[in-house]
Amino acid sequence: MTAISHALAQLQALPGVEEGVATAREACTGLRWHEGLRRRTPEAAAESRVRGAAASAMLEGAEPAGSEGSVDLVRDLMRGAMPWSARQEDPVWRVLAGAVRVTAATEGIGPVQLKAPAQVLAALHSFAARELIPAEQLGRPRTGGEDCREWVELGEAPSPAGATARLQQVQDLIRVAAAGSAPTLIVAAVAHAELVVARPFVAGNALVARAVERVILRSGGLDPTGVAVPEVGHADRAGTDYRGALGAYASGGQEGVRLWLLHCAEAVQRAAAEGVRVADAVRAGRLR
Repeated sequence: MTAISHALAQLQALPGVEEGVATAREACTGLRWHEGLRRRTPEAAAESRVRGAAASAMLEGAEPAGSEGSVDLVRDLMRGAMPWSARQEDPVWRVLAGAVRVTAATEGIGPVQLKAPAQVLAALHSFAARELIPAEQLGRPRTGGEDCREWVELGEAPSPAGATARLQQVQDLIRVAAAGSAPTLIVAAVAHAELVVARPFVAGNALVARAVERVILRSGGLDPTGVAVPEVGHADRAGTDYRGALGAYASGGQEGVRLWLLHCAEAVQRAAAEGVRVADAVRAGRLR
C-alpha cells in the first residue's frame, strides 16, 4: 500500500493538481457547514443520490423525459411511488433503473465495507447491470471470450485477463481509501477512470465507476455528509468535458492523467455547488 500511496502523491504533485484538490476541498468544507444540514443531513443526502442517479443516467445517454423530468422520475423510483417494472422493455429505462439502483446502494457502503473491495464492486455491479445483462454475468469480471462494447471511443477494451488485472488495482485503491492513507480526491478519480477504461465487466462499467467515486469521496472524508453530487459535476456542460477527459486518461500519457485529475477537481467543486443548492432547497422546504 505504501507504493500505491507514493504513486498517488506523485500524481497530486503534477502541475495544477494540488491547487485544484485544495480548491475542491474548500468547496466541500463550505458545504459541510451549510446551515441547511444542521438537522436534515439525511434528507439532503437522499436528494443528492436522486440528482446523482439522474445525472449518471444522462451520462449514459438515458434521459426519458429531459433532465428535470428524469430527476422527478428518479425521485419517484427511490421513494417507491413508481414500480421498477413500469417500462421494463424500454432500453433507456433499463439504463436509468441501473443508475438509480447503484446510486441508491452507495448509502450503505462506508469505510468498513471498503475493506472488502471485491465484494463492494460485485454488489455495485449487480445493482447497476441487473437489467442489462444475464444474471450469470452479474457481479464478476469478464472471462473467456466475453467482450465489452461500452466506451468504444476509448479504443478496444482490454482482454479479460488485462481488465481483471486492472480491476485488482482498483481494489487496492479502494483499500487505500478505506485506510485514509492517500488524497481522497486522487484515489476517487483514478479508481473511477480505471473502471471506465479497463471495462472489466460486460456492461455497466461507468455506472459502477461513478458509484465508486461517490462512495470514496464520502468515506474518505472529503464529502462526509454525502450531499455533494459528483455525478452532476461530471455531467455539467452536457458531459463533453467528462468524456474528453476520460479519453485523455485512456491515452496513457502523464499529461492525459493530469487533465483527468484537473477535470475531477473541477467536477468536485461543481458537485459541492450542487450540494449547496440541495441544502438550500432542504432548508427552504422546496424538495418535492
